[in-house]
Amino acid sequence: MATFSMKIDKNNRIVLPSDLREKLGVSTGEKVYAVENETTGEVCLKTWKQIMVDIQKTVREHTSVPKGHSMVDEFIAEKREEARMENADLYS
Repeated sequence: MATFSMKIDKNNRIVLPSDLREKLGVSTGEKVYAVENETTGEVCLKTWKQIMVDIQKTVREHTSVPKGHSMVDEFIAEKREEARMENADLYS
């Protein structure tokens, strides 16, 4: 685990050291989010992409969707089947 030292400036801003920006994969103007672990109270910095990966992992853990299965593909297939059936009804 790496530790980075930062200061709060007179405008209450925190400047991220270049090593940390590099590690996070962010550049000037991009947002990072301070995320608190409700159990431990620890706060960490994450990018939006990292947050989305965490959310997807949590959803997978709490659903019965098998790994590698795409809910989106399943939804699209269902909608295509519904459309096919509607078209069959219209033209029969």
